[in-house]
Amino acid sequence: CKSPSPRQNMPVRYFIMKSSNLQNIDISQQKGIWSTTPSNERKLNGAFWESSVVYLIFSVQGSGCFQGFARMGSAIGCEKSQDWGSSGFGGVFKVDWIRKESIPFQFAHHLLNPWNDSKKVQ
Repeated sequence: CKSPSPRQNMPVRYFIMKSSNLQNIDISQQKGIWSTTPSNERKLNGAFWESSVVYLIFSVQGSGCFQGFARMGSAIGCEKSQDWGSSGFGGVFKVDWIRKESIPFQFAHHLLNPWNDSKKVQ
């Protein structure tokens, strides 16, 4: 997929991407790709095409930390990857990692999500 040029004056979108294990995050950081469940694909692709940039904030379920964040680098295509070893994932898309570091949720407790009853971001 060819990525479009940045869209000026369009909103920036943010998504928390939960992974079931740290190995998936490591693969993503090494290869610059990610794959999500088919139910998430439509929402992410819509954000990619309608936003100036989409940031993905990664966290392993139960870790109590964020493992870093990346920029969505392409729309989600039809090609699948065997890297994650699960048939439950959809197509692969490019991610450009910005920060690869474990950051405890407590450092972000001042961030509240107005679209989720103003709950803490974690």
